Amino acid sequence: MTEVVHVITGLGTGGAERMLVQLSIALRARGISQHVVVLTGQDALAYDLRAAGMDLTILGASSLASFPAAMLALVHLVGRKRPRIIQGWMYHGNLAATICHYLCRGRRDRKLFWNLRASNMDDKRYGRLIWWSGLLSRSADIVVANSEAGLAFHRERGFRPKRVAVIDNGINTEKFCPAPAIREKVRAELGIPEDAVVVINVARVDPMKDHANFLAAMAQVPEVFGIMVGDGTQELSAPPNVRALGLQRDSERLLAAADIVASTSAFGEGFSNVIAEGMSAGLVPVATDVGDAWRIIGDIGWIVAPGDSAAFARAIGEVAALPASERRRRGVVARERIIAKFTLAQAADAFAKLYAPG
Repeated sequence: MTEVVHVITGLGTGGAERMLVQLSIALRARGISQHVVVLTGQDALAYDLRAAGMDLTILGASSLASFPAAMLALVHLVGRKRPRIIQGWMYHGNLAATICHYLCRGRRDRKLFWNLRASNMDDKRYGRLIWWSGLLSRSADIVVANSEAGLAFHRERGFRPKRVAVIDNGINTEKFCPAPAIREKVRAELGIPEDAVVVINVARVDPMKDHANFLAAMAQVPEVFGIMVGDGTQELSAPPNVRALGLQRDSERLLAAADIVASTSAFGEGFSNVIAEGMSAGLVPVATDVGDAWRIIGDIGWIVAPGDSAAFARAIGEVAALPASERRRRGVVARERIIAKFTLAQAADAFAKLYAPG
């Protein structure tokens, strides 16, 4: 018998997907058996799960027409595994988990959990999906949100689950850490001077990430070097002081080369992994006021209004103008904050408590 079956649309390189991979591995280490089900196809992070020896099923639903067959396969899998909990991830995963829960026998002995990973989503793209999710949210025994902002947003949109819990994303602080030797090596590879102030932005190209804001801000601080990492960034038109690297699998290595971690998201973020990972690596955060950025950053960094590139540029300029010793001091404090509040172990402990029988 498997204790938890996770259901997610895909395993690309997004924050929710990375969190599921890390969390499921950590929970298995705590003796809670896990099985991850991917509704669509093989994505990058599926390899990480297989390498860790995790139980993984890829249903391969490539279109709406193939969705019924994928759902039938999911129902059969849940019937065989007989999990105590079926856990949806994000809107489509939550809905698929709900359909499966009600179609599969043994429902009285099983709990249905949902996972909300976003906050103020765009109505044009997600409005109908959020409406249906709100209507069905009463089906969930527990809805887990990764941010207070996300929970508040979905309550405003009619989500009425039986029970809610906020569990912050957890950061692997051993992986994301200061690394002076790597810092020097990466800067040399990218042609960035050792004494330059470097700001890094890690995000796939998507309207919610607002790369236009980041690029406009960087154009206003030509004395600061920028690094952009994420799928599609290599195709953007960047000013001379910005290196656009595209999708990379070693973001921890690239973060170690920077001084500032930047998030210019316009909407949608719940708990930003990138902000927290950058802080864990000893970087000073500069972020837009979206989701729980303020809870992550506290008084260590800078938070500005979304879409205001001039304000974002000023914030970067203020950090760059600090003495190097003060930036390092803030980076140390930033890392200490992540270790104290937002580690992967803390997140895994919170989920393990939530998953405990009874």
